[in-house]
Parts: sequence; structure tokens; C-alpha cells
Amino acid sequence: MNDEKTVRLAKPVKKGILHLLFSRFFIIILLLAAVFHWLKPYIAPLALLQSLFVLAMVIYLFNSTMSSSSKLTWMFIIAILPQAGAMLLLFVQTNLGHRAVKRRVEEIIDETRGALEQPGEVLEALRGDSDGTDDLARYLNRSGCFPIYSGCETRYFASGEEKFAAMLEELEKAEHYIFLEYFIIEEGYMWGRVLETLIRKAAQGVDVRVMYDGMCELSKLPFGYTKLLREKGIKAKTFAPIRPIVSSHYNYRDHRKILVVDGNTAITGGVNLADEYINRTAPFGHWKDAAVLVRGPAVKSFTLLFLQMWNIDEPGVQFSPWLRDGEAVPEHPSGFVMPFGDCPLDGDRVGESVYIDMLYRATDYVHIMTPYLILDSELSTALRYAAERGVDVKLILPGIPDKKVAYALAKSHYAALTASGVKIYEYTPGFVHAKVCVSDAEKAVVGTINYDYRSLYHHFECAAYLYRTDCIGDIERDFQDTLVRCRAVTPETIAAETAFYRITGWLMKFIAPLM
Repeated sequence: MNDEKTVRLAKPVKKGILHLLFSRFFIIILLLAAVFHWLKPYIAPLALLQSLFVLAMVIYLFNSTMSSSSKLTWMFIIAILPQAGAMLLLFVQTNLGHRAVKRRVEEIIDETRGALEQPGEVLEALRGDSDGTDDLARYLNRSGCFPIYSGCETRYFASGEEKFAAMLEELEKAEHYIFLEYFIIEEGYMWGRVLETLIRKAAQGVDVRVMYDGMCELSKLPFGYTKLLREKGIKAKTFAPIRPIVSSHYNYRDHRKILVVDGNTAITGGVNLADEYINRTAPFGHWKDAAVLVRGPAVKSFTLLFLQMWNIDEPGVQFSPWLRDGEAVPEHPSGFVMPFGDCPLDGDRVGESVYIDMLYRATDYVHIMTPYLILDSELSTALRYAAERGVDVKLILPGIPDKKVAYALAKSHYAALTASGVKIYEYTPGFVHAKVCVSDAEKAVVGTINYDYRSLYHHFECAAYLYRTDCIGDIERDFQDTLVRCRAVTPETIAAETAFYRITGWLMKFIAPLM
């Protein structure tokens, strides 16, 4: 009987005029009409309030400290969608969702501003330096705790494979602690080998800590992976784990790559802990990357950078036990090393400022490898100005892109840069992921900082500034070795570019600062 009722209720019902009058659709139409009728006397005042709100946000925009490129992007968005664009700008600028994180980061930076003492003899040795390294050191110490050190040994790795081999070797030496902070960790051969060592070291009583960016749990690792690591004796956490809430906090990612072992050794660079970085897999052809190893007192700066991020969500903060010099003495110290970090929440564009300083002070050459080229007006001007005054400015970019939109945006800069004399090359075997800048056979930066908006404005980053260190010759040799496997960008290749890249670059350039 019940089945028969069910069958009957499922049959079509004739829809007459009464059914239409009492349908949900008709009721919703009536309600909307009633609301419109009720609001009709207020439409003009509401429109005025909307216009005043948009005007207020435009005035705020012009008086903000954001870059001119970002201001132009927001003006474009507001011009097309006035109310929605103004609301989006308000949402982003009020920092909804990451005020607590911003406040905590500021507290930690303030607490640790004097955690590492700047060796006075080093600044004295650099006083009046014609290359301006002492000026740069003063600037970096204004934005954080980034002393410049002598007595350090450095070693450059021209590939992920070289870095991986050295990493395994250094991990085996650990007796007290291992700190790893990486943007990407993905299960596979590379991470499996590292993890095997970490588990063994943790069982021996070594303090092993692993921190990775929360975006990994969207595509690289399963949710709750930190719990699996903790079950193996490894202290583990994610930075900004993805949760089902709307927050501008997710725009800021931990893009750093740091390994610290016992305060003796630190490694940074572009190489994440996944198989494509050591060419075990090849989704975009041959993967060209780079990293640098540091021994000596400068390792303390990388330790501090790691602990600052680790302690963001910790109730109690401890730094000093890990900030002593390591026990190992560098065998072949040379030059000066200044590790530094970049935080997107403090308003200082540290990474960009270091790159611009190198470009403006260069007298002979500036050679750059970067996976992405999405420039604001300041960095574009610095590149062009250096080339126009006779400096040999060369850029190596990927020949096979990992992200076609980013590749199109890079190509949108080619014409203006090459017109000023900047020489651009694309790595034909595959993808360049190295973040390297070397200048005048005396200066270099190796780290995690790309030449794009995300790295320069939205990511936590780190790098090592190297001055007159022995490895600078190795960095320049690697650049020249990579150059012979590149194709040159010329006016002819720019003119022959495909319609997809040309149109995509033009269109996406409007919103590039928000990518």
C-alpha cells in the first residue's frame, strides 16, 4: 500500500493556474518585487552610498604604500566592477583571517631582533666598501636580524642531484638536531631516502623537526601527514594548513627551503623534496636547479629563520639554545655571507630590494636564473637601467614551462627588456627552477626568491647573500654552462610568438600583481 502511494506521488501532476500561483518560483518573484518596492524610496541614497564607498576605496588605494603596479591592477578591477572590486580591496587590506598571524610574526621578529649579534670586526672590515655591501647589511638589519659574517665556508650546487647527495651526507652527521623547512614535500624516492634517515636519527635521540607549507596537503601529501611523522618520533607541523574557511591568510605561503644540522651546516636554494627536483621524474623536461651550503657562524641565521616560523603557533618561544655556533670549524673560509629572510606581512620588500641593489651597483655584469619573470615597475626599471648604462644583463628562463599563464606573463616583458639591451635566454632542455643572481665576480644571491609577485610580495622567502666567497666563480661557471644549452630571445622570436602566449600575456598582465 505504501509502495503504491509512493508510485502515485511520483506521477506527474497537472500544473494549472493555481499551482503556478502557489509555486516557490512565483512566491520568490513576489517577495523580490515586495523588497524592491520597499527599497524604492531608498534606491537613490543607496546608490550614493555605494558611489561614496567606491570613491573612498580609490582614495585609500592612491594613498597606500603598495607598488604602483599593484595600484594599477586594483584600479582596473574597480573600473570594471566598482562595488565588487572595492569590496575585494577592502577584504584584502583589512587582513581578515591573518591578523593574528601578522601580529604573532611581528612579535617574534621584535623579540629576536637582537638574538644574533653583528660581529663588529666584520662591519669594520667592510666600512667604506666601494661595492656598498656594508650599506646593504645595515638595511637588512633594519628589517630583521640578518648579520653579515666572515669565517664561513660555502659550496654551490648546480643541480638538485648534487644538493640531494650533500643533504644525505650532512643528515648522517647529525648528533643534536635537524631542522627542515620546505615549501614542497612529496612522497617518492627523494623524500623516502631523507625520511629514512630522519626516522633513524630521531630514534637515536636527535631533535628532528619538519615543517612544510599547508598547500602540500592539497596535492602532494595526505591530510594528517604530520601525525604520521610524529608517530615516527619526528616533530612536524604545517604552515597555514588549508581549512574550509574564507581567509586572506592563504595568500601568504611558506616558500622557504632550509636545512640546518647541529648549527654546523645549512643548505638553502630552489630544491624542494620531490622527485622532479632530482630528475627522477621529468614532467617538464630536464629540471635545472641550484642550492648553496653554508658552514660557520652564518648558519645561526638560518637556524633563527626556521625557529621564527616554527614558533608562530607555539605558546612559549625558545631560541637561544640553538643559536650558538656549531662545533665544526670551516676548513676553507672565504669572503662574507649574509643569510636573510623576507616576510610578506611586514611591508618590507627585502628580496626585491636586494636584487635592485645588485642591479644598480653592478659595473660589469648581472647574470640571473629564474623560473618566473612577472615584474613590477621598480624591478623592470632596474633591469632596463642596468642594461642601458652598459652592464651585461642576462636572464635565463625556462624553455618548457610548468605554468603556461606564468610563461605568457614572462614573455610579455621580453620586448621592453630586450629593447633596453637586456639579453634573455630560454633553457631548451626543460625547466629552470634555480633562483640565482651573480654580479661582477664578487656578489651572488642563491635562495628561494623568484622574480615574480608571489615571491616578492606574498611569500615567506630566504636566501644567502654571498660577497667575495670562493663559490662565486662556481656560480658564474654554472650560468655559462647553462647558457650554451639555451636559445636566445630576439626581436624575430618575439614577433613569431604564438597567439596564445601573446594574448594571454596581454590579458593577464592586468591582474599579475594578484597572482
